[in-house]
Amino acid sequence: MFCLSMKKLLCVLPVLPVLANATVTYTVPASAATGATALDPAPVGLSFEFFAFPSYFKNVTATKQCLQNFETLTGKWPPIRIGGTTQDRASYDPNISAIVEYTVSASTDAPTALTFGPAFMTLAETYAGTVVLGLNRGHDNITNTIAAAKIAKSSMTNLLAIELGNEPEYWSGVQPIASGTWTPATDAASQDNWDIQVGQALSTQSIIQAGNSNSGPPTWGAAELIATENETAKSYVYDYAHHNYPGGTLTSLMSHSSISSNVGIFTADIAAAIGTGKEYVLGETNSVSGGGAADVSPAFGAALWTMDYVLRTSLANIKRAYFHHGTIGACYYCWWGRFDMGAPYYGAYAAVAALAGGSYISALDDGSTNYAVYIIYDSARKPLRALLYNSDYYAAGTGTRGSQSFVLQGLTAAASVKAKRLTAAGAGSRVDQGSNPTFGGQTFANVTCAIGGTEVFESTAVVTGGATFYGCCIRGVAFVFTMSVMLMSIWI
Repeated sequence: MFCLSMKKLLCVLPVLPVLANATVTYTVPASAATGATALDPAPVGLSFEFFAFPSYFKNVTATKQCLQNFETLTGKWPPIRIGGTTQDRASYDPNISAIVEYTVSASTDAPTALTFGPAFMTLAETYAGTVVLGLNRGHDNITNTIAAAKIAKSSMTNLLAIELGNEPEYWSGVQPIASGTWTPATDAASQDNWDIQVGQALSTQSIIQAGNSNSGPPTWGAAELIATENETAKSYVYDYAHHNYPGGTLTSLMSHSSISSNVGIFTADIAAAIGTGKEYVLGETNSVSGGGAADVSPAFGAALWTMDYVLRTSLANIKRAYFHHGTIGACYYCWWGRFDMGAPYYGAYAAVAALAGGSYISALDDGSTNYAVYIIYDSARKPLRALLYNSDYYAAGTGTRGSQSFVLQGLTAAASVKAKRLTAAGAGSRVDQGSNPTFGGQTFANVTCAIGGTEVFESTAVVTGGATFYGCCIRGVAFVFTMSVMLMSIWI
């Protein structure tokens, strides 16, 4: 559930409980504490596999509308990153007119080698939001990479940063640069050298998104990398990035305590990045690595994970999380494709709605239970929204659905609350199997991503400053509240 100040409160409760009736009570503070985390204006980003990026933007109808739905909420286009495994299989050719060239045996295969030309950067420049561009370090051809970087810098007014290599911990015996001894130390020396050379070639500081490993820190992490950098290398770094795919079963993925523990592994790296005056991001992330898992990634439980994960990473001072989209037609965790929407898009949309326009975030829970309460504050540090999340699991059609009540106190400026609910039949529900979630009665159309349906609100009275919200009923999953002096609206 989200609770906003005196103007808005957003709550999200899943429809998946199997527990007996229970109640948890929290008090909404009148203002953000000193330790509340500052929010990025657009913390939810998208990552596109390097070779597939042109097709997402030219051949997939839903892409623009799905991105624009976020922009409508926040006033900013979501940041994107172009990269992944195939960025280190790609060579730049300034003489080809094609955006990208490669050959595959089947449309769902990723190429083992590809070539891209200036038109690749021209296409990226058409996007209205910021772009992080991943380039090849694995081939150990810095001359080719600098040539591509120069075209990107000169043609992309939206270029935020350049990545030099993707997940280098997996390069040993695979990539030419790692033909000899390849350890975190040798990779760090390589990164530091390339950061300086590319930055100097571009005559631009704060241009590199450094790190980009996937193995859990501290090994291959930002703190380890930062310890090897001199001031010159640091001057060319824009931010530090890590990748993250928590995996597991659907039950463990959507568990709030598991989400909190997973995000907690980045604490030291975040602090190290902040200590250098740089931001920390998840440059590539999603539910399960390798395009996802069929029994986890497309399901509504993964939508709930997405929602809670976005809020928890924001709370941890991870400024942006770029959710990866891989090979079109072979991507269980993708939020959309050529035909069907993915349930996780609904969770992402709810998270963006919760954070939109917010300046600070704090949590009232300690991350150790199934229940989450986040408070989003405006620039004056007044409560803007609250998000409530109940991660008790329920599979549609099995057992008896339990009921979990959230009581919020401190709502003294509101006489009543109306709520908009994010819901589905159960944790395993999938759009491509005919079971759409709804957010306040509305859905996102397959193929186009257009919002459809009539917006539906639920109303709850505020009595002596408190209101009770139920994560039960037939489908309940999410609440969003809007608080004002006379009225507090809640999306449930």
